[in-house]
Amino acid sequence: MMRALYIAKTGMDASQFQLDVTSNNLANVNTKGFKRGHAVFEDLMYQTLRQPGSQLTNGNTLPTGLQVGTGAAAVATTRIHSQGNPERTEQSFDLAINGDGFFRVARPDGTIGYTRNGEFRRNDNGDVVNAQGYLLDPPINVPATATRVNISSGGVVQFFLPGNPAAQTAGTIQMTTFVNPQGLESIGENLYLETAASGAPQDGDPGTDGRGSIMQGYLEGSNVNVTEELVKMIQAQRSFEMNSRAIRTADEMLQRVAQL
Repeated sequence: MMRALYIAKTGMDASQFQLDVTSNNLANVNTKGFKRGHAVFEDLMYQTLRQPGSQLTNGNTLPTGLQVGTGAAAVATTRIHSQGNPERTEQSFDLAINGDGFFRVARPDGTIGYTRNGEFRRNDNGDVVNAQGYLLDPPINVPATATRVNISSGGVVQFFLPGNPAAQTAGTIQMTTFVNPQGLESIGENLYLETAASGAPQDGDPGTDGRGSIMQGYLEGSNVNVTEELVKMIQAQRSFEMNSRAIRTADEMLQRVAQL
């Protein structure tokens, strides 16, 4: 009976972890560029009481063994990098990526962060920054006197100055892809960091070598499906309840044994 108590306890822990992941997905349903998480589980070690294929005293071979599992555990959380729905904002510096890739921003400590959130603005110097004030990498500067800003699908930023009909080029927004984007480290602030698991960043212009194109005046919404997450939440709740009931049942059986 003690084995059943421990197994059910690991089941409750796994259900709680699934609920944690689901809750985070639902909390970020309105976060631009957010990619929903997915919990990955595995069964734990098995106690082998009789090895499959072992010999019996009569010389026969066991077709199956006698193994008892010890429960379940969470081993990973992966990001589902499917495309979110584009939402039109008509703001010049709101950008959405149509396809694969990430925007690059320079963090204060000198490292490069990667994001799908294209809510960019100009700071007091005219530099294009994200909501945290981190500069685009490479930096793009658009003067405050610019009357109109155009950003092409290939990332070329052009602006117009009063009295000058010729377009001025501020630079090209670079985009980065990874061999394994699920291996990126989530650090908050809608940012990811490169890791050994993600592979080296592959930088280049939008629309080249499999990178997505840029949509000016749009933002990519979260790819969280509320209905799907609610179903997962109900499943986690029911699993938690069933494992809790298994613990109560095992406890009642132990009490009966103690009374004999």
